[in-house]
Amino acid sequence: MSAPSTLPLAVDAETPLSRPELDVLRRQFDRESPNVTVQTKFNYAWGLVKSNYRKDQEKGITLLLEVHQEAPNRQRECLYYIALGFYKLGNYAEARRFNQALLAYEPKNEQALSLGELIDKKVSKVLVKGMQLASQFAIAAEFHIDVLVETESDQIQGFFD
Repeated sequence: MSAPSTLPLAVDAETPLSRPELDVLRRQFDRESPNVTVQTKFNYAWGLVKSNYRKDQEKGITLLLEVHQEAPNRQRECLYYIALGFYKLGNYAEARRFNQALLAYEPKNEQALSLGELIDKKVSKVLVKGMQLASQFAIAAEFHIDVLVETESDQIQGFFD
């Protein structure tokens, strides 16, 4: 891994490139195909991860995984953007895994620590929502059981009258 340099904060990934900006990166990528440079692939992948479109984000992660394998000097940046991409997709387990891989190399990396906090907050929200839904389901199920028992009890009582 290279020496620490500043990575953008996770909130920066929430601001997508404009379509024309992303098109510039895509055209450069297409022009260089099939021998795309690491820098061009990384730039295009970064733009895709920043996109608001799921398919773009997925493609960006795929390209970043390739760069991660091909260019040891870009692994640090790739780990961060891969984690960010998975975070945006809502795949918090993978986001956490890649973010923790970066933190293993740089335990005090502020951007990775910040992203870790965002991941933890999202996971907590998902767990709370899940518990709320389970609670609502249990209440609804209990209500339906009470209604069924009451109805059957009334029918049995009517049989003996």
